Amino acid sequence: MFAKVLVVNRGAVASRVLRALRLMGIQSVAVFSEADRDLPYLAMADETYCIGPAEAKLSYLNQDALLQVLKSCGADAVHPGYGFLSENAEFARKVQQLGVTFIGPDPKWIDAMGHKTNARSLMANAGLKMGSSSGLLNDDPQEILAAAESVGYPVLIKPASGGGGIGMTPVHAAENLLAAVEKARGLAGRAFGSGEVYLERLYENPRHIEFQILADKFGSVRHLFERDCSVQRRHQKVLEEAPAPGISDKAIEAYANELTRL
Repeated sequence: MFAKVLVVNRGAVASRVLRALRLMGIQSVAVFSEADRDLPYLAMADETYCIGPAEAKLSYLNQDALLQVLKSCGADAVHPGYGFLSENAEFARKVQQLGVTFIGPDPKWIDAMGHKTNARSLMANAGLKMGSSSGLLNDDPQEILAAAESVGYPVLIKPASGGGGIGMTPVHAAENLLAAVEKARGLAGRAFGSGEVYLERLYENPRHIEFQILADKFGSVRHLFERDCSVQRRHQKVLEEAPAPGISDKAIEAYANELTRL
């Protein structure tokens, strides 16, 4: 059991973690930007620290500031929540180097799965069926246009780091592509600290079905069945339904077994 946990997130995410720590009798430390100093959930924490201005890259994405808080507060674990630095292998590695537990995947798996083009390569090499996509886009306009032609229009520009639908931009014609790529890079840089983007084939009116996979460091792997996340607004899930309707148990079992085998 941990004695003290530093929560490096904000808002509803931090609130849920702080509430759980209080219920478990574990001391908690919260961080906040100057814009968030008066938010009510901070009262749930045993200690609080200001980590910088409102802009995320100067506060919640500021690794130096967060690591300084970690050294000052003496926490023996860090909970990243989701978003921000939760999928940043460099940050997880730095936490571990201080002798502190990072509550989340090992950095090697964040490297492998937290970066979308790396994750797609890993899954493709393991034999999983994949939709068409590009590698990371460089700054050459002609190469970007060629990548889109290879994937096939319509395309979806996606940040390689982070998630939550932020920066995902559909493009249906070549004349709109370059401006959309620059816009997506800006959104991704502000949200995740990295402006890397790539292209995937855009499937319009698809079903979005996810399997949750749970694994530990001892090699035990389980799936937590499926959920249909097709009801979305602006690439954000509005409704998640489990079990997914209209798919046979046999098909679900086959998909799940394939994923846990990987």
